[in-house]
Amino acid sequence: MAGTIAVKQLRLKKLLSGTPFMINSRDLPGNQCYMEYPDRTIKLVSISSSRMDFDIIRELTEKECIELRKKFELADA
Repeated sequence: MAGTIAVKQLRLKKLLSGTPFMINSRDLPGNQCYMEYPDRTIKLVSISSSRMDFDIIRELTEKECIELRKKFELADA
């Protein structure tokens, strides 16, 4: 529980400072995650072959972003 609270606080801090935040999900393949950006967009990404960057698979719709935030109980930044 304390770990979850700390991660949610870190998320808000990163977004408010203009830095994207990585959202991992067990529902995705191991090489994929979501990247949430300060402008409220969320993109599904995969780790690039160089393992130093991400390749964008697609940008989530506004509805998908809302649903994802609800699923993970993420407050608006």
